Amino acid sequence: MGRKRKDLLLINPWVYDFAAYDLWAKPLGLLYLAALLENNGWTIHYIDCLDVHHPALKTLSIKEPKRRPDHRGHFYREEVDKPSPLQGIPRRFYRFGLPPEAFREALRSFSAPQAILITSGMTYWYRGVQDVITAVKEAFPKVPAILGGNYATLCTEHAEGNSGADFICRGWGEIQVLELLEGLTGIAPSALPDLNNLDTLPSPAYGLYPHIDYCCCLTSRGCPFQCTYCASPLLNPRFIKRSPAQVVEEIARWVVEYGVEDIAFYDDALLIDHQFAIALLQGIGVSGIKARFHAPNGLHSREVTDEVAHLMHQVGFATVRLGLETSSHERQLATGGKVNNEEFQLAMQNLQRAGYVPGEIGTYILAGLPGQEREEVEETIRFVQACGARPYLAEYSPIPGTSLWEAAVQCSPFDLAHEPLLHNNTILPCQWEGLTRADLQALKAMARITE
Repeated sequence: MGRKRKDLLLINPWVYDFAAYDLWAKPLGLLYLAALLENNGWTIHYIDCLDVHHPALKTLSIKEPKRRPDHRGHFYREEVDKPSPLQGIPRRFYRFGLPPEAFREALRSFSAPQAILITSGMTYWYRGVQDVITAVKEAFPKVPAILGGNYATLCTEHAEGNSGADFICRGWGEIQVLELLEGLTGIAPSALPDLNNLDTLPSPAYGLYPHIDYCCCLTSRGCPFQCTYCASPLLNPRFIKRSPAQVVEEIARWVVEYGVEDIAFYDDALLIDHQFAIALLQGIGVSGIKARFHAPNGLHSREVTDEVAHLMHQVGFATVRLGLETSSHERQLATGGKVNNEEFQLAMQNLQRAGYVPGEIGTYILAGLPGQEREEVEETIRFVQACGARPYLAEYSPIPGTSLWEAAVQCSPFDLAHEPLLHNNTILPCQWEGLTRADLQALKAMARITE
């Protein structure tokens, strides 16, 4: 009797949006899952539709998109027709990622796998999920398609009715996928992780990329805060940390094995445990790792102590982003109380004493929260600039299941409850006379002014 084939195809789908930018983004959940599946004896085939170095682009003689020296940059894109719910938005709409013919050519290079696993990002990116599943069903009509990720978790009913997937996995997918594959194929897992101990997970499978410029790192899952606008508690209901020593060893291995010079931390709460943060930063310093480190997700200001700031500067944190969201004391308390203005000012002082100069420290400001007025955002921009940081406006995107969701649905002029495309922050989903799209453009211009 022949041995069962154990081939799986994993896919990171296209993004359809008005704009998209590679801020050191890789589908970490999918890459962790790939590594775990490899440990269980599965042969993994992989297509990342957003990979700017994908061999199919060279086959089609398509130039790689422009990148910065630190490897941030643009994705390959093609303009496409706007879906009907977005027709009234006066901006061009794009498909970001491989041309469809390149994707289909990549599919033709594989034999039929036992299953196809697709991840998903923003809720309003589901059209890319739909198109990928349509294409794989054409290529492999008898192969089950399994969908996981953020859209699948946050908009499960919509995904069940619209994605085309045969199975939906909500939340952490490692155990779910192994059990589902056992049910589909009869192949029992041989290496189960303990999801209460993240050190039992293998490192992300970056070796699936033929070429990689940077690596993304997670030292924890979840966040102990319950900010009313944030999906972290829905995606990661428990806050669990890894061993700092294991994280340092992992990063050192990536630098040697892949030759990367840039490491991005994608934690929701990187510095929230002071002892952990000190151990991590000191470990990086002692190891002699030569890399640029980036914290694009936003750091908790109250955790940026003098010691932490100096260690960050010493080990090479080149991108520092703080999460302030608003300088309004009332809204700070109403949205979760994770920071106040005094804590932010102290963090700024600590970073500047450590050697960071104005312009090197970015601060995220939320614009477009339900009922938020233009004046509040203006005051926050001025406050951030006066503290010596660079404001980054982040338009609010309503997320189903968060504490602010019902308020967003009630005040929005769009049908948020039934159409995830309308969660797109570009359209300013909770716009009103107190904060219009024209106001937002003026605020963005104001935020670009440096002092």
